[in-house]
Amino acid sequence: MLRPLSLWLALISHLPALQVVLPLAAAPVCALWRRGAGAWALATTVCWLAFGIAVLLLRQVQAIGTLSYAMGGWAAPWGIEYRIDALNAFMLLLVTGIGAVVITFARQAAVERRVRLPVEKHAWFYATYLLCLTGLLGITITGDAFNLFVFLEISSLSSYALISVGRDRRALTAAYQYLIMGTIGATFILIGIGYLYVLTGTLNMEDLARRLPAVTPTRTAHAAFAFLTVGIGLKLALFPLHLWLPNAYAYGPSVVTAFFAATATKVSVYVLLRIFFTLFGAAFSFGTMQLDWVLLPLALAGIVSASLVAIFQNNVKRMLAYSSVAQIGYMLLGISLVSVTGLTAAIVHLFNHALMKGALFLALGCVSFRIGSAKLEDMAGLGRTMPWTMGAFTLGGLSLIGVPLTAGFISKWYLLLGILQRGWWPVAVLVLLTSLLALIYIWRVVEAAYFRPLPDGRAPPQEAPLFLLVPTWTLALANLYFGIDTSFSVGVARQAAELLLPGTAS
Repeated sequence: MLRPLSLWLALISHLPALQVVLPLAAAPVCALWRRGAGAWALATTVCWLAFGIAVLLLRQVQAIGTLSYAMGGWAAPWGIEYRIDALNAFMLLLVTGIGAVVITFARQAAVERRVRLPVEKHAWFYATYLLCLTGLLGITITGDAFNLFVFLEISSLSSYALISVGRDRRALTAAYQYLIMGTIGATFILIGIGYLYVLTGTLNMEDLARRLPAVTPTRTAHAAFAFLTVGIGLKLALFPLHLWLPNAYAYGPSVVTAFFAATATKVSVYVLLRIFFTLFGAAFSFGTMQLDWVLLPLALAGIVSASLVAIFQNNVKRMLAYSSVAQIGYMLLGISLVSVTGLTAAIVHLFNHALMKGALFLALGCVSFRIGSAKLEDMAGLGRTMPWTMGAFTLGGLSLIGVPLTAGFISKWYLLLGILQRGWWPVAVLVLLTSLLALIYIWRVVEAAYFRPLPDGRAPPQEAPLFLLVPTWTLALANLYFGIDTSFSVGVARQAAELLLPGTAS
């Protein structure tokens, strides 16, 4: 009896390492698997196990506080440390949850008309997916700045490969454009980390946070801050550094787009929070460097311009891509408020937006599976022939708009509270008006699906298979659940915000 218990306790103590090692070790096994079905089964099992680990880690953090894990037994700052607090435990849960749902969807999505992956390449697809998941989880959990860069490159390189999959040649161009912009961003990040190492002689983030205040008056520290801000801004598609995102989302496979839209930019926002609040501190980032006066106008410009551009798109995936740029603007707007309420709004919206875009892009994956297109005119009449698919899309769209009882409403409610606490009434009005812009472009899809007849000469498509509908509706219903019961999402987000801004009342 004691031996199984001791093994379980030993396993629990190594959960931070298993969170990254499990998908990393499974990736080459998938690549060597000859049959795609077996590789998918392994990848799906690993993703759901990673989600279970994330749940256990979050429960540990809530019970005992911040966790520290020394890789190889080498204590920080000499060794690589995995450090888990409320913020990155929340992010681990989000990334693994989305990753598990999307990989479940991916089994039949791999034969989507726009992709048509040869059977012998399915195993490679799942292996690359696991590598991308490994990179995102590593970025989130690591407490080492250089290790963050390494995991960033793992996720980026696998992202380029995943986007280029498929028969549409434009996907190759989109992947190449993403590669160029991503490489520039990674170079800026590496230069910034190099400057920090020169200044402090350490790469451990907690150690950096202790040593940086003594050297922040130097030009080198200012340069490091600027390089990191621009580099991460490129990765998270901060307006106007977002030009890689619309094509990557529009021409990549739907299952890949769903995964990226719900995780990749969110992890980049998390990195931005770490850099601004944990590494440099809010006093330096928003006091000395006055970053809020840079973020605020860029966030508002991104919200307005991307929402306007989204209205005129005929490719629904491209429409949602521009919508993502606008939603990232909402998150950065919350960050620029530099208050607990503003940060709570940003972190809650980070979580809720993943649910919205995950549901919307998976619904488009169902559409593409049946009709091979995501163009607005080709979706005419689908509300009658694919009611479950379009129902999930509509529910995700309502959440994106911010209709009450959906997750999107909660995000915008807290964002408006944060704005009004600062007395910025014109900004609050702008947020409400841009929500109406979201109503316009979502309504265009709803109107085509429910109020237009099927195109002449086209046979009515069948509803998507149950195997695709279940993951899609899982995320769609999550938008309802987290719009009604906010105790978990808002509770953890506020805990994370208070961790980033200690001693702040509002």
